[in-house]
Amino acid sequence: MKNRLRVLRAEHEWSQADLAARLKVSRQTVNAIETGKYDPSLPLAFRIAEVFNQPIEAIFEPASGQSDDGFSGAS
Repeated sequence: MKNRLRVLRAEHEWSQADLAARLKVSRQTVNAIETGKYDPSLPLAFRIAEVFNQPIEAIFEPASGQSDDGFSGAS
Protein backbone atom coordinates (compact mmCIF):
# COMPACT_ATOMS: atom_id res chain seq x y z
CA MET A 1 0.00 0.00 0.00
CA LYS A 2 1.36 3.42 -0.93
CA ASN A 3 1.15 6.21 1.61
CA ARG A 4 2.03 9.86 2.18
CA LEU A 5 3.10 9.37 5.79
CA ARG A 6 6.70 10.54 5.33
CA VAL A 7 5.58 13.66 3.45
CA LEU A 8 2.95 14.55 6.04
CA ARG A 9 5.38 13.93 8.88
CA ALA A 10 7.97 16.19 7.23
CA GLU A 11 5.37 18.93 6.70
CA HIS A 12 4.78 18.90 10.47
CA GLU A 13 8.55 18.74 11.12
CA TRP A 14 8.08 15.61 13.24
CA SER A 15 10.65 12.87 13.61
CA GLN A 16 9.58 9.25 13.34
CA ALA A 17 9.81 9.12 17.13
CA ASP A 18 7.54 12.18 17.47
CA LEU A 19 4.89 10.60 15.26
CA ALA A 20 5.26 7.23 16.97
CA ALA A 21 4.59 8.86 20.35
CA ARG A 22 1.45 10.55 19.00
CA LEU A 23 0.23 7.23 17.57
CA LYS A 24 1.32 5.15 20.59
CA VAL A 25 3.42 2.82 18.44
CA SER A 26 7.16 2.23 18.10
CA ARG A 27 9.41 4.28 15.85
CA GLN A 28 10.13 1.04 14.00
CA THR A 29 6.42 0.70 13.19
CA VAL A 30 6.34 4.21 11.71
CA ASN A 31 9.44 3.38 9.66
CA ALA A 32 7.92 0.12 8.41
CA ILE A 33 4.71 1.88 7.33
CA GLU A 34 6.64 4.66 5.59
CA THR A 35 8.79 2.22 3.65
CA GLY A 36 5.83 0.02 2.68
CA LYS A 37 7.04 -3.00 4.64
CA TYR A 38 3.96 -2.96 6.87
CA ASP A 39 0.34 -1.99 6.22
CA PRO A 40 -1.26 -0.49 9.32
CA SER A 41 -4.28 -2.06 10.96
CA LEU A 42 -7.55 -0.26 10.37
CA PRO A 43 -7.59 1.25 13.90
CA LEU A 44 -4.02 2.52 13.40
CA ALA A 45 -4.90 3.94 9.97
CA PHE A 46 -7.79 5.83 11.61
CA ARG A 47 -5.41 7.19 14.30
CA ILE A 48 -2.97 8.32 11.60
CA ALA A 49 -5.77 10.09 9.74
CA GLU A 50 -6.89 11.75 12.97
CA VAL A 51 -3.37 12.93 13.86
CA PHE A 52 -3.00 14.57 10.44
CA ASN A 53 -6.66 15.70 10.29
CA GLN A 54 -7.11 14.09 6.87
CA PRO A 55 -9.31 11.31 5.52
CA ILE A 56 -7.66 7.90 5.31
CA GLU A 57 -7.89 7.87 1.52
CA ALA A 58 -5.84 11.10 1.41
CA ILE A 59 -2.99 9.28 3.17
CA PHE A 60 -3.19 5.71 1.88
CA GLU A 61 -3.85 4.24 -1.56
CA PRO A 62 -3.68 0.67 -2.86
CA ALA A 63 -0.40 -0.32 -4.49
CA SER A 64 -0.48 -0.73 -8.26
CA GLY A 65 -1.90 -4.11 -9.18
CA GLN A 66 -4.01 -4.24 -6.03
CA SER A 67 -7.73 -3.69 -6.39
CA ASP A 68 -9.83 -1.66 -3.96
CA ASP A 69 -10.96 -4.84 -2.20
CA GLY A 70 -7.36 -5.66 -1.26
CA PHE A 71 -6.97 -8.60 -3.63
CA SER A 72 -4.73 -8.69 -6.65
CA GLY A 73 -7.48 -10.13 -8.81
CA ALA A 74 -5.44 -13.16 -9.81
CA SER A 75 -7.36 -16.42 -9.74
